[in-house]
Amino acid sequence: VKHKTKYQVIVVGAGHAGVEASLAAARCGSRVALVTLTGNSIARMSCNPSIGGLAKGQIVREIDALGGVMGVAADFSGIQFKMLNKSKGRAVWSPRAQVDKRKYEKYVNKRILKDPLIDLIEAEVVSTVITKGKISGVKTIDNSIISGEAVVLTNGTFLNGLIHIGNIKIPAGRMGESRSVGITESLESLGMKHGRLKTGTPPRLFGNSVDWKKLEKIYGDDNPAPFSHYHKHFNPPNTPCYTILTNNNAHDIINDNLMRSPMYSGDISGVGPRYCPSIEDKISRFKDKNTHRLICEPEWVGSDQIYLNGFSTSLPEEVQRRALQCLPGFENIEFVRPGYAIEYDYIYPYQLKKTLETKIVPGLYLAGQINGTSGYEEAAIQGLIAGANAALCLMGKDALVLGRPNAYAGVLIDDLITKSTPEPYRMFTSRAEHRLVLRYTNANRRLGVKALGCGLIDKTLFSILNKQIMATDKALFESKVSVGPTQVNKKILASGEAPITQK
Repeated sequence: VKHKTKYQVIVVGAGHAGVEASLAAARCGSRVALVTLTGNSIARMSCNPSIGGLAKGQIVREIDALGGVMGVAADFSGIQFKMLNKSKGRAVWSPRAQVDKRKYEKYVNKRILKDPLIDLIEAEVVSTVITKGKISGVKTIDNSIISGEAVVLTNGTFLNGLIHIGNIKIPAGRMGESRSVGITESLESLGMKHGRLKTGTPPRLFGNSVDWKKLEKIYGDDNPAPFSHYHKHFNPPNTPCYTILTNNNAHDIINDNLMRSPMYSGDISGVGPRYCPSIEDKISRFKDKNTHRLICEPEWVGSDQIYLNGFSTSLPEEVQRRALQCLPGFENIEFVRPGYAIEYDYIYPYQLKKTLETKIVPGLYLAGQINGTSGYEEAAIQGLIAGANAALCLMGKDALVLGRPNAYAGVLIDDLITKSTPEPYRMFTSRAEHRLVLRYTNANRRLGVKALGCGLIDKTLFSILNKQIMATDKALFESKVSVGPTQVNKKILASGEAPITQK
């Protein structure tokens, strides 16, 4: 772990927002300190082992067009790729990938460690340091000062984090990791307002305790599309996931123990995500549903650890186990660890500018779940924007500001800073009034020139984007030219299609 005395940009937190912020600031030419509690948790996928999804896939493509690492890392580590929303119009098709989380984290870790402009520092930041009304660094728990001209806070769920499993409460930022105390109070002393949110994660299962024959396999696409624009070859595996439905017996056990869930007993004060409800919420709010779909997702290749998508919960561990043991294939289920809820502080994002710089303190930027969002992708794009703007501002260059017509990133930031958010904010295609033109296929056209102008991509990468745009334009032009049977039938027949009979 390297350490220097003074930096241009300091990034606090090495999750998905933190790594994109660090890499973006470095690409723009700044010397960066990436400060994290532990160096082995860089880009950790603390929830589901997947990247992309509805609207999120478009965000990953935008991150990639702006030179970010998420799309490339997902393609490198992906074990199954699928295009979602194909029953709808092409404008809202969204790519998603199951990934090997260990391979993903290792890839991003390597990118951080080999960047000559980024120093990784293992320390706990407890407050910002302000000099003459402007940010001048951060203070660590041992009273050391790391000096810098700009600071990007990307603390995720670690700010005064509190885990709930039934009536058990564990102060933590994630299971097995210490929470961060002091930063909320530091920002509050500067006049910033904050609130409390809640999110949750499902149990992790031992794969050898599942009777896989009783579950249904789900595969990805046979000819998948990559996230990154910069591949020459893309031939990923198609590893199956497995699906199972809940039943009335499981629902009865959960209903009988609802008041043992801290969400229902009143122990949790934070607001949870409406669009990613816990299993308790699903059963309580949708009483007409006799089943809910659960998906078993391997956390890495060869792993015996299974992520149970759809069963987020804070019920006591024994209740979680009893409910799941009612399902065919789960009769002998065993947990690696139970599901849990986590409460954490967030800063009301109306206190930010479009650049994600705070209105109160020049040089202080916030990105990710600290702004009230949920999801790896929403965090990553905020980190990229904040990190780039921190560096661009120091260089006296124009800020990177994306509007609602330009990108899903623009919709996200505009929603946050104008409406704020009383609940964990998740991106959907329905939030974007310009969604017909904000397609996953045209992120290169929408953002390539901006990325080059900011220094987020070099001329070589821009040339790749430009060639793709020119190829698309050529295909569109050629589609307007009439052709006859003699000109094209040979090729049509060779492709296995029926020949045409007229122009």
